[in-house]
Amino acid sequence: MANSYTTQDIEKLSADIGENIYIDIAKWHLYLSDAHLHTTVAEQVYPLLEDKRVSEAEISKVLAEIQVNLGGGLRKVPLIDLIPTAVQADLVSLLEKYQNNM
Repeated sequence: MANSYTTQDIEKLSADIGENIYIDIAKWHLYLSDAHLHTTVAEQVYPLLEDKRVSEAEISKVLAEIQVNLGGGLRKVPLIDLIPTAVQADLVSLLEKYQNNM
């Protein structure tokens, strides 16, 4: 079943992630859609949805592997370090709901 998703599936998931999940920089909330990271996250987590492997541990691994450029690329930081713990839990919940509707 791997890679059986469509562009439309990724776009829907990407939109949901972009509207609901944010990074926190100096108490500023920058939603992933505004940071242009929502599609990357959706593409990386979608195979977990298909394989029924959505868990905090799996999502944490994915977020840790996504590197975010700061300062025009002077520094790279794992996305997991920019998303507050409560928002990471929100992402897991969002993905579990999405998976249940597949």
